[in-house]
Amino acid sequence: MTPPAISEFWAWWAQARPTIEASLAAGPDQPEPETPGEGLSAEAIEELSRRVHKIHPGLQWEIGGAEDRAPSLTVTGGGDPELRGLTERWARSAPSGSAAGGWSFHPARQPDPEMLTQNLVLGDHEFDLEYVRLGMRADTDRARVHVTVYHPDFLFVSEEQRLQVALNVLNWALGEDDVARWIGEVAIATEAPIDALPPSMLSAVVEQVAEPFAEPVWLTGEGRTPRGHPARLGARFPLHRQDYPLCDLHVAVTVPYAHSNPDRLPVEPSASALRDFEKKLARLGDRAVLAVRETGDGLRVFHLYADPDSGVVSELDQLAAGWPEGKAKVASTSDPGWRALTPYQP
Repeated sequence: MTPPAISEFWAWWAQARPTIEASLAAGPDQPEPETPGEGLSAEAIEELSRRVHKIHPGLQWEIGGAEDRAPSLTVTGGGDPELRGLTERWARSAPSGSAAGGWSFHPARQPDPEMLTQNLVLGDHEFDLEYVRLGMRADTDRARVHVTVYHPDFLFVSEEQRLQVALNVLNWALGEDDVARWIGEVAIATEAPIDALPPSMLSAVVEQVAEPFAEPVWLTGEGRTPRGHPARLGARFPLHRQDYPLCDLHVAVTVPYAHSNPDRLPVEPSASALRDFEKKLARLGDRAVLAVRETGDGLRVFHLYADPDSGVVSELDQLAAGWPEGKAKVASTSDPGWRALTPYQP
């Protein structure tokens, strides 16, 4: 279900687009390179901000498409996973085809390598981005690239400005979603790191790290249940929030099994029945993704993330109702930031 503020935004946009395009063509009242809608009048900036913040006060917007490129409007949560589903719903409700009027709409900042050769103005300081260098360290165990960002002007500016430069550079090099997928720790350096490379090389390094994980794998581990019995854990890896942007709902499906060994772990025929049940979960497609399974003390808990508007929860209820080895339970909680997965991350 589309939130009312999103529907209201697009109804307003259809009326306001000609005025916004005229404002962009006329140029800004007062040129300020750091404004998100450079070229817009102050009145248009204020109204667009009001409409976006009505959807959620944590959202940001940008208008792009200077010179020979088609105009674009991006509404982003600034990398906050809690807001990623909201911006996706906003973008999927956007006008398309001739109704879009040549505009494109994005739910996250897109890569823009051309910007890496420009100057970035933050406050009273202008950074020549040609001088940015990145130290990169591949962490293949976590499928991440840890990055150290250097610019000679970092000696003279605040920590906040350094971080703003770093975030802009990473977003322009990869796009906001790939930053979230593949970038690990981000550090700031006031001296050039050894073997530093220009930001234009970051995408190639990320591709090398990402390549072995084109198909997710299951990481397994062992532990103890609260009763002290052996427990087994499986976690899908890597699993990225950005690949399932509408899946804001954490669903735990708890399935009892009737046949177990002395350690209370499943044996046949329960083991086969559990595998068959999991195959049915895998057929739910993009509407729900299985993230973690926990097994022990006669129970297996499947942790999924689901699209609350897709009807998939009722399908999970039906699957649970058909389980023959005891009473299966389905419990769901809103968790747009996927916080429940934090303990299972490598």
